[in-house]
Amino acid sequence: MGRHSVSAAESASDDATAGPFRSIRDRFPFKRNNSNSNYSSTNTLTRSSSKATLSSHKTSRSHHHHKRKLSLSPFRGKSCFYLCIFTVIFTFALASMVLQSSITSVLRQGVGGDRMRWRWSVKDGLKEGSSLEFMPRRRFELNGSRVDWLRSQPRIGIRPPRIGLILGNMEKDPSALLLYSVMKNLKGLGYLLKLYALGDGRARSIWQEIGGQVSILSPERYGYIDWSIFEGIVVDSLEVKDAISSLMQEPFCSVPLIWIIQEDTLASRLQLYEDKGWDRLISNWKNAFKRAGVVVFPEFSFPMLYSVLDTGNFFVIPGSPIDVWAAESYSKTHSKSQLRKENGFDTDDMLVLIVGSSFFYNELAWDYALAMHDLEPLLLKYAGSDEAGFTSKFIFLCGNSSKDYSDALQDVATRLRLNEQSVKHYGINSDVNGIILMADIVLYGSSQDEQGFPPLLTRAMSFGIPVIAPDKPVIRKYVVDGVHGVLFPKNDPEALKNAFSLLISEGKLSRFAHSVASSGRLRAKNMFAEECIIGYAKLLEYVFDFPSDVLLPSRPSQLNNSIWEWSLFRMELDQISSNTENLYREGSSGPNSGIVYDLEEAMLNDPTSSNETQDHSENPGEDIPTILDWDILDEMESSEEVDRLEREEIEERMEKNIGEWDDIYRIARKSEKLRFEVNERDEGELERTGQPICIYEIYSGAGGWPFLHHGSLYRGLSLSTRSRRLSSDDVDAVGRLPILNDTYYRDILCEIGGMFSIANGIDDIHKGPWIGFQSWRAAGRKVSLSKKAEEVLEKTIQENSKGDVVYFWACLDMDGGIVGNNDLLTFWSTCDIMNAGRCRTAFEDAFRRLYGLPSNVEALPPMPEGGGHWLALHSWAMPTPSFLEFIMFSRMFVDSLHSLHINTSKPSDCLLGFSAPEKHCYCRLMELLVNVWAYHSARKMVYIDPHSGLLKEQHPVEQRKGFMWAKYFDITLLKSMDEDLAEAADDYDHPYKPWLWPLTGEVFWQGVYEREREERYRLKMDKKRKTKEKLLDRLKHGYRQKTLGGG
Repeated sequence: MGRHSVSAAESASDDATAGPFRSIRDRFPFKRNNSNSNYSSTNTLTRSSSKATLSSHKTSRSHHHHKRKLSLSPFRGKSCFYLCIFTVIFTFALASMVLQSSITSVLRQGVGGDRMRWRWSVKDGLKEGSSLEFMPRRRFELNGSRVDWLRSQPRIGIRPPRIGLILGNMEKDPSALLLYSVMKNLKGLGYLLKLYALGDGRARSIWQEIGGQVSILSPERYGYIDWSIFEGIVVDSLEVKDAISSLMQEPFCSVPLIWIIQEDTLASRLQLYEDKGWDRLISNWKNAFKRAGVVVFPEFSFPMLYSVLDTGNFFVIPGSPIDVWAAESYSKTHSKSQLRKENGFDTDDMLVLIVGSSFFYNELAWDYALAMHDLEPLLLKYAGSDEAGFTSKFIFLCGNSSKDYSDALQDVATRLRLNEQSVKHYGINSDVNGIILMADIVLYGSSQDEQGFPPLLTRAMSFGIPVIAPDKPVIRKYVVDGVHGVLFPKNDPEALKNAFSLLISEGKLSRFAHSVASSGRLRAKNMFAEECIIGYAKLLEYVFDFPSDVLLPSRPSQLNNSIWEWSLFRMELDQISSNTENLYREGSSGPNSGIVYDLEEAMLNDPTSSNETQDHSENPGEDIPTILDWDILDEMESSEEVDRLEREEIEERMEKNIGEWDDIYRIARKSEKLRFEVNERDEGELERTGQPICIYEIYSGAGGWPFLHHGSLYRGLSLSTRSRRLSSDDVDAVGRLPILNDTYYRDILCEIGGMFSIANGIDDIHKGPWIGFQSWRAAGRKVSLSKKAEEVLEKTIQENSKGDVVYFWACLDMDGGIVGNNDLLTFWSTCDIMNAGRCRTAFEDAFRRLYGLPSNVEALPPMPEGGGHWLALHSWAMPTPSFLEFIMFSRMFVDSLHSLHINTSKPSDCLLGFSAPEKHCYCRLMELLVNVWAYHSARKMVYIDPHSGLLKEQHPVEQRKGFMWAKYFDITLLKSMDEDLAEAADDYDHPYKPWLWPLTGEVFWQGVYEREREERYRLKMDKKRKTKEKLLDRLKHGYRQKTLGGG
């Protein structure tokens, strides 16, 4: 393993050559799956010039040897001086080659037989002088996020940003400690938490302290949550895979999702899936990972282990309390003296544990060779002679617990003439916690440059063991030299020996060593907490969307000096018993790995999966049709077509029994029902026959299906053809209004686009006197009509069929808490809050352009400032003629608004938002437009309580006198304006391109009627002419029957 790396560009080019690796934490004995598995990696492998690195290393080593040798004999001329230098260099190179050859030969013998078969050879993929580094495909710039710019803009937020948190379980474990600490601090920044969990647990009470009532999610409830009310979703563990299935459907696909994965259970199984050919299972997991905007891991080894599933959204926020938790748990059930006795060490032995990089390379022994040579002066002083006055033993923690590794290490010790049994080897698959706990000093001896702090050092510090480490940047970042540990310049054996001597006094640990150990233990407890918590706060600002009505969170810098919430989990640690060891041997993931094995079992029980594996092994070219196959197929199709034509001609000439009239009528009706075009005339249409009202429920994806109602009163209105409910008579809005097939227009119009589709040729689909609409969100927010309210509405409509009345049941103060009980907010101020403070300006400019008003004339219709409810969520009902008037006005208004948007200097920016990518630009303004139209067109506005059905009139017409701008909403004026626009569209006189108004509905004026009448007359005359010509031709030439098979 090397110590240098090159630029990101070079590292990216070597992406395909990345070697396999295993996190050292993955081989701890408390991991659930420490079985041998093979990992293939596509992550970046950074390289540097091996020759230059090794050359510089040899030079530095020879320099130190040179000084030691010269002290034994005086100079005897220049030739003797050069001879000594050559001897030292040759000796060092020979020892290095022997050491590397010894260890490498052990590895090449296939240690452990089948147990080592899973390990991937990195001999060709990873060379000396190289280093592993995780380079995310997509760079997340967390410093200077868009929220910083939003903080500089004028803003009136009235509600906190909401986070939907889905927990895999509610147990008290290290992963829960991390997540709870993060969420508690996020709540302090101003976020509002809503908690969901897949199962109950002992941590429920502490979660309720920060998030209120926890909702337990069962598989039946996954689709009945309106995720659109949240600014973002945070999910924890692999167990939530099925719970986020609804988030993979519209309209929830755009809701930001952050997936935190702290377990490696799935990573240890990926190679097995590849070996068995379970591509479908890998694809299943990969699609789930792809849905997340960011997949967050707690350490840099995890994204490499999960590299098979990487879709470019992997990210690392380093830091986790798992090492401290494991150390404290282990310390409660084990003692240093007992562990030494079990492993054959005396109480007075000075045990020095040497640990390496977090990655273990099966056939790469160079890192260990370099470590041995860096340790050579130390080994010779304390293990090569009896001058030290006490027994020192050096323990190497690497590889596997096999005799071949130990023999190789002992062979090296013999070559260096070290004392017998002064060097011992333990494998990573042994009791790592016990090995660290029984050590007196832990030395980090790897030359590998790592991105994250070595986890074994964290665990050693948590056990209260003094540590010695090279002064690498990642170590200097967390450890202060002489306070939390002892640092030494890397590649400096003399400095390492001096650092070691500081910790030993008269064969025991010095007072300085005890001080360092105590400070290191306190430091390790919350060493990563501040960086981790602030990292999550910045990530949320980068990923989440903050609408204009949302209060912005406080700055993450306020979270300095954050710590893990140990106090709430202390009881769990205090109750550690002998059973805890077995718990940690199963893995930190614990119950969070059940879904991995459940999916594997489902794959095994699926008969098609085994067939797929067999099919892959067969020759894939056998099923590919050749040119000859295609020619034969063409001949067969041609022959069948000739036979079909002959049969049709024969049937036409044969006499047929017409049958009874009743049979003919029944067959005709049956054929009509089979035709897709008359799908609207099915049982649902028959049930609605005679009813005074039909409420169209607008939805835009399969995620909204569970919120829709069933029955004759309701009918679905799908804004997307692909998301239309199966076996239903839902209206296809795209089929009725082709503009909705364009994603851009469908996004900016939202539900109002569905209303435009119903109004376009309304006689073909709706014949009732009353019409209503309701967004799918009304049911998700508990403001849809109850059975009692439905009965009240139908009864009221039947009894009072006359008069223009607008009934509504979802009011503005229920729309996600927009207004609440704050009576200081007026209609226009609320609209400003919902539209980035630009509602009044945009409405006034669009209204002025629509009616051609001069600049000195007021163009913002007045609205009452206090009291009363306003319509929201497109949930209302009105007479059908009134609906057509509203649509006529809405089409012209949205066209005027769109023209302002198109003519701005930055058409890509949203006219009613803070950011360019706001795709639902006009939606929130168009949602409130019905209030302005109903108020100023003198419609009676009645609020019906969706639960009790009580009716209450809002803003009585008598109180509006003197405030209404009725002249602008007069039906005669609106029809005249509509005809003018239709004439311009008919003459291709478009004010801008593409012109929105002709695309939103019918284009009709008197000229269109006259042209259609002339066209009908022309077709009638053509038909008469052709009939007359055909009759004359028969009279002249007679009627001749065609021969069978003739042309």
